[in-house]
Amino acid sequence: MADTSILPYGPPVTGSDQTGTRNMLVLTHLRWIAVAGQLATILFVHLFLHVGLPIVPMIAVATGLAALNAVTLIVLARGRTVANWELFVALLVDFAALTAQLYMSGGATNPFAPIGLLQVVIGAVLLAPWSSYALVALHSAAFGLLAIYHRELVLPEGLASTLSPAHLLASWVNFVLAAVLLVFFVTRIGRNLRMRDASLAEMRQRAAEEDHIVRMGLLASGAAHELGTPLSSLSVILGDWRKQPSLARDAALSEEIVEMQAAVARCKEIVGGILYASGEARSEDLERTTLRAFILSVADQWRAQRPGLLFIADRLGGDTVIAADRTLAQILTNVLDNAAEAGATRVDLIAERSAGVLLLTVRDDGRGFPAEMLEGVGKPYRSTKDRRGAGLGLFLAVNVMRTLGGSVAVRNAPGRGAEVELSLPLDALALEQTA
Repeated sequence: MADTSILPYGPPVTGSDQTGTRNMLVLTHLRWIAVAGQLATILFVHLFLHVGLPIVPMIAVATGLAALNAVTLIVLARGRTVANWELFVALLVDFAALTAQLYMSGGATNPFAPIGLLQVVIGAVLLAPWSSYALVALHSAAFGLLAIYHRELVLPEGLASTLSPAHLLASWVNFVLAAVLLVFFVTRIGRNLRMRDASLAEMRQRAAEEDHIVRMGLLASGAAHELGTPLSSLSVILGDWRKQPSLARDAALSEEIVEMQAAVARCKEIVGGILYASGEARSEDLERTTLRAFILSVADQWRAQRPGLLFIADRLGGDTVIAADRTLAQILTNVLDNAAEAGATRVDLIAERSAGVLLLTVRDDGRGFPAEMLEGVGKPYRSTKDRRGAGLGLFLAVNVMRTLGGSVAVRNAPGRGAEVELSLPLDALALEQTA
């Protein structure tokens, strides 16, 4: 369910509407403060300092801003979506109002002239970079023009002062530099914060996935322990049946017993692989072999279940002594199983090495992956199969390969079928290099 938040002046706004709407609300709150500050300053200067100001037009500008705020809040209360350009237009209105007020009260000689920097900073926080720099250009141009074109203030004796052209030029340069640097650093900091948030979100997602894997691993490890005893019992019973003369004389029954023994042996091997992957296998069970022999062994075992379907392209070049990793073997077997279950009539396994990296590409001529599957690779229970528990193969492959320092790339092959590429540094497997 999408996150919802209650706006102070309107109904709940959900999803992507929140950011723009909340930013516009912040802008309206700041505008109320600006309107109150302008009115208080105008009245104080006019009534207590006796400075001649065009009261009516200046109050009219402040009243216009207040009216704009009221209309904005009414629109937001109706659930209006706010885009970046609308925030930009709102800040342009504030810019125009401030420029008008300064024009009527001394221009760049007004002590409040640098307050335009506040709008620049607000724009840098709320707007896209291009619109932030557009505000910098507008405020800088306005500050320079206000130094030349403005209504002169008639100040009472004791308050009157004059600023030299050099002082005004230096003030303008200072304004431009401050505006540019503020926007540059605020946008840079904002980008860094967004990158940090994205990194934290990715870390949280990865932690959730790893927690999911841990739970599944504990379940699988417990199931493997429980299955060990009945599988051993079945293996003993089938061995006894095979030795009985009455059953040995029945050729068909003897053949079925042999097939059952092979199936039980395969189940025991799978259970052993689960225990190995969970870290419960003994170190002396590690098998020293070569990279080519390891890949061919996995391929031969899979071929025994689906003869005539798998074809191997050996592009390894030289061989490498490795410690056979049953986890990698199980991943490769799962990927081959997925290809067969996708209706493939031919599965190609391409083994190659590139810059110290082992690349195993499984290419098939099956149905391929739907678009939603490609977008959700690495997430559990994403599958085109309807059976319970489907969709864990690629999820486990992606996460286990990541744990080993590798990666998984999934794509549809040109024309028909799919390709799954397993990439793993050879250092994760290799014991030594041989010529």
